Amino acid sequence: MIQTTLKIEGMSCGMCEAHIADVIRKQFPDAKKVSASHTKNIATFVTDEAVDPDQLKNAIESTGYYYKGYETAPFEKKGLFGGIFGKK
Repeated sequence: MIQTTLKIEGMSCGMCEAHIADVIRKQFPDAKKVSASHTKNIATFVTDEAVDPDQLKNAIESTGYYYKGYETAPFEKKGLFGGIFGKK
């Protein structure tokens, strides 16, 4: 699984966050753990495969927000309580 973090400018409230999250879910139906933060100017989501960067940019810019780039990283699913139990 791959976690994608978008850098987005122009979000100013919770409704902006919801709008970005809806656009991500519409463009990438298999996206999981979709979230956005107007205070951090980011949105994150997890997919099984890498997403098309052009599709990502076009989706965000079509909303009127400013796409400033993205980063990807492997996503590791954590167990109950973040895996704190069972460690030695």
